[in-house]
Amino acid sequence: MVPVKLLILGAQNTGKTALCVRFITKRFIGEYDHKTEVTYRCSRTVDQETVDLEILDLPCKNSVASIESSIRWADGFLLLYSITQRSSFLEIPRLKTLIDKTKQSLVFPTVLVANKADLEVGRKVTTEEGQRLAKDLGCGFRELSVAEAVLSVEAVIFQLISLPWRCSYVVSCATG
Repeated sequence: MVPVKLLILGAQNTGKTALCVRFITKRFIGEYDHKTEVTYRCSRTVDQETVDLEILDLPCKNSVASIESSIRWADGFLLLYSITQRSSFLEIPRLKTLIDKTKQSLVFPTVLVANKADLEVGRKVTTEEGQRLAKDLGCGFRELSVAEAVLSVEAVIFQLISLPWRCSYVVSCATG
């Protein structure tokens, strides 16, 4: 079994906890009172290999030191914003810079996730803006609705844990 630790970062009310719960339970719950960090654990088969997955969901009010500690813990990152909340989109470059600074020269897989695609009427961030930011930051990109599609949520997690880094990470852990 391969252990993989993922960290979800993003502004408040972007759907971080909903994404975690949707992935683990396949159910959507719209409201959360999220004041503490939660680590979700499960096993999934990816590329014919069992992956022991830990997903860390931080509350939005964490200190920079606490976030940096969580970044050091993680193997990969989901950066989440809401298409209906431009401020959450504008927060993403700061979070990616914090990841890069904390991990220093190491390259770690990151996927930029645009959530709430079902709320097209309230859209404040275009798909093209998300794609452009992902390209600029060197991230993968997905636009989805956690509320509507469990398969999209699973696809983004599997995209992250299937990236080529995993092979080199496992080799370096085995040899280092």
